[in-house]
Amino acid sequence: MTEPATRSGDGCVLAVDIGGTTLKGSVVGGDGRVRHSIVEPSDAQDDPVGAVRAVCRRLRDEALRLGETPAGIGVVSPGIVDEAAGVVRYASNIRFRDVPLRALVREELGLPVAVGHDARAAGVAEAVGGAARGLDSFLLLPLGTGIAATVVLGGAPVPGTAFSAGEVGHIPVYPGGEPCSCGQRGCLEVYASAGGIAKRYARLGGTPGLDSRAIAAAVDRDPVARSVWDAATLALGTALATLTLTLDPARIILGGGLAGAGAQLFDPVREALRAALAWRSAPEIHPSAFGAVAAQVGAAILARRAAGLPVPDGWGAPVPRAEPVTH
Repeated sequence: MTEPATRSGDGCVLAVDIGGTTLKGSVVGGDGRVRHSIVEPSDAQDDPVGAVRAVCRRLRDEALRLGETPAGIGVVSPGIVDEAAGVVRYASNIRFRDVPLRALVREELGLPVAVGHDARAAGVAEAVGGAARGLDSFLLLPLGTGIAATVVLGGAPVPGTAFSAGEVGHIPVYPGGEPCSCGQRGCLEVYASAGGIAKRYARLGGTPGLDSRAIAAAVDRDPVARSVWDAATLALGTALATLTLTLDPARIILGGGLAGAGAQLFDPVREALRAALAWRSAPEIHPSAFGAVAAQVGAAILARRAAGLPVPDGWGAPVPRAEPVTH
């Protein structure tokens, strides 16, 4: 999708979100609006690093075609990300280990490069222009191929000593349960990630080829879908109770494609969270303002900061949809 360039005086930035299934990239104008976007397979089985570099080149070329000179680029990845060094230490879903992403992208494009963790970048987007504006304590869990969390305390995302804070997808919600790609059993993302839901449904004999959204749509008529969905929402509510008791967030935000299920996801998760917190009230659970593009928006914000450009409050916030006119 391409929109005509609207010059803002401080140039555009490029944003890349590396996912377990797809690579999503955008050219983002100085006003925070997307000028052009692309989606490509991650090619984790072949050359994922080469795929990232190719997407970066395509975005730069598209920006130039639009008459914009990119000021910087932000690239975000799942896994264990050393943001200061610009290195992805480990990401099982995309088979990265000690990948010097900042150096590789800088070599490719010759631009200022910010490398970030995808969930923490999504949290930056929500704090600047989304569902966490005005809060200095919140959790954001994008529910995608895997599950990681942004932990924001005192107004700053928490990376952790080993850059792995927020890897909540590997909380063992069912000790001794089904195996996870990390080598443990019973991990949250086995049961409650979009990828995990689809895999469990297939393993338990569900209709072949259904993804998590189709499974959610089938819960009222498909007993296997109902069983998998109920296990997912209970697992997520249980994990959120652990996080609430540990961190006491002001708000919990759920994002990623799975959050598009709306009340079908949020209602049972809220109930499971309340049921697990016998002696205290549960924090509010809100949908992400950005949904599946939160990490890309965060990557664009990181790119602006790397390029020395300002990031005003509300930058990149979604444009409200116009209400239909009725007579």
